[in-house]
Amino acid sequence: MSISAAFTALQQVLSSSAETLPPLLDQSAQMLVKSLQAGGKVMVCGNGGSAADAQHFAAELVGRFEVDRPAIPAVALTVDSSALTAIANDTGFDQVFSRQVEALARPGDVLIGISTSGCSKNVLAAVGAARERGCAIIGLTGAGGGLMVDVCDVLIAVPSTSVARTQEVHILCLHALAGQVEALIGEVNR
Repeated sequence: MSISAAFTALQQVLSSSAETLPPLLDQSAQMLVKSLQAGGKVMVCGNGGSAADAQHFAAELVGRFEVDRPAIPAVALTVDSSALTAIANDTGFDQVFSRQVEALARPGDVLIGISTSGCSKNVLAAVGAARERGCAIIGLTGAGGGLMVDVCDVLIAVPSTSVARTQEVHILCLHALAGQVEALIGEVNR
């Protein structure tokens, strides 16, 4: 694909996304703020580029996104190399996120699972573990949602089958979500 074609393809996916995703992002932001106000935390997981997005989003919450405000409790389940490698070695790669959820999740927390296909076994296992612990689930996927369709409270499915375009829109969604969470928390604290 040429550089120009990549921009054109992204514009098309952004246009379709702008028609369908904002209400789902607002619903997700409301869910996150409700959890945070009740003392909950946010856990985020994904593989590859989605792992980087998980870390990026958690950093925006813990640090800051656009405004100075108190830190928001968030953890990317992708960052502890000792836990990831020990779990992968001892119980299998499919459990690298779910074991961490088993250790960290409490009722009322929120898990954000990122999988462009919606079929990543370790993300789905994390979703299952979070559900068993009374957590809310937000999924970010590509078109169709894969296996995450039936297991998420809110599914943000980017209308694209291209991994690259889906990931590009995922980071926009996560930035929009971070901004909305900051805005809503700011309103509550006034």
